[in-house]
Amino acid sequence: MLFKASGAQARLWAARVELALRHHPRAISGAVLTLLLGTGVTAFGVAPLTTLDAAPTPTRLISQEVALNHLASQVTALDEHDIELHRNDLTRGSDTADSLLQRLGVNDPEAAQFLRRDPVAQRILMGRPGKQVHVRSEAAPGGGQLVELVVRGPAADNDDSTSHFTRTTVRRGPQGLAVSSEQVALARDVRLGAGTIESSLFAAADEARLPDAVTMQMAEIFGSDIDFRRELRKGDTFSVAYETLTADGEPVTWSSGSGRVLSARFINAGRNHDAIWFQDGDHKGSYYGPDGQSKARLFLSSPLAFSRVTSGFAMRFHPIQKTWKAHLGVDYGAPTGTPVRAVGEGTVEFAGVQNGYGNVVVLRHSGERSTVYAHLSQIAVRKGERVAQGERIGAVGATGWATGPHLHFEFKMGGSQVDPMKIARASEAVLLSAAAKPRFEAVAATAMTQLASASRPAVAIARME
Repeated sequence: MLFKASGAQARLWAARVELALRHHPRAISGAVLTLLLGTGVTAFGVAPLTTLDAAPTPTRLISQEVALNHLASQVTALDEHDIELHRNDLTRGSDTADSLLQRLGVNDPEAAQFLRRDPVAQRILMGRPGKQVHVRSEAAPGGGQLVELVVRGPAADNDDSTSHFTRTTVRRGPQGLAVSSEQVALARDVRLGAGTIESSLFAAADEARLPDAVTMQMAEIFGSDIDFRRELRKGDTFSVAYETLTADGEPVTWSSGSGRVLSARFINAGRNHDAIWFQDGDHKGSYYGPDGQSKARLFLSSPLAFSRVTSGFAMRFHPIQKTWKAHLGVDYGAPTGTPVRAVGEGTVEFAGVQNGYGNVVVLRHSGERSTVYAHLSQIAVRKGERVAQGERIGAVGATGWATGPHLHFEFKMGGSQVDPMKIARASEAVLLSAAAKPRFEAVAATAMTQLASASRPAVAIARME
């Protein structure tokens, strides 16, 4: 039903609405909004009621032609332009030439055959997985033809694994596909990290996102100062500056991606232990304290780089003889095949089989000292051979009287077993030469600044030139 109001009634109604708006502006606005939303209005404008009779704003329509200059030539240029696709991936252990190219969006039977048959290109899929792959290919439905394939992987020589990488390039030229391979120097960055011990060193290092290789180096560096099995305390802290390795600006993916620890600090039971890497000219590099005294000792604290001590130098219940007796050595739990190293320079006195020891190596050192390495799965030295500290002499095994793979290690003084950890700590240290002291002090000052920064929340990264 429609109602038609007179002019007087309309003016009266407008006045009442205006009065209501003045007294209840928010309520009226909310009601209008609710009404509009409820009726499905999606675009609207509200004009003041006091200007209902205002004249509409004048508008003017302007029309102008736009000239499209040289449009035909631009379309032709775009049509003739070759579009290339760039993709990155990592090699997998199950990769074949065809599966790798397919995953990279390349549909090129000739390239696949080249990767299968060329002796240099074949190495791309050999060895460990995780090599970095970058490909350029033509853009085409279902994959295009290969333009260039660049693969970065480990150095050809294991001795160069922390200094170089292999760059293999397959490129299409006027004469077809060709391959080249070169050894390129890795770039080194310095990364800082820090952590606090809550349960174990490795747990704290994982929390600090440190690579395992860095954690193992720290354990090795401070192994003669701290018994990580018995002396580690909750609340101990560490900070470290270490190298990270990059290949053509990309982090290394086929190994731990970390290089040498450059400096480290471990605070154990309130006592500071600092270590700084320093190389004196052409001499072999080593770790030193801020005072210039070498962290290296005549004897390493462990014949394994890092492992779990399953039985220490103390009384124990013998697992085979089922009786309590003195354990005159240290047992290190480790997988079969783990390298075993000489804790000090010496001569091989015995290398063979001895009853319960199974495969065993005995080294004779200076000062009526000797070391025993038992239950080996492999023996890598011969009787009478001279070995250097840290040299591989065998591998962990379970030969002889062993309930599982581990290394039984003994240190003897004058024929009697003694605690290896005490011997390592008491062994002589090497002092830095007076001529190298000034250069070392400059290196040490930088290292101390880095370690102080490492303990702060922000982690710094600096490019090593």
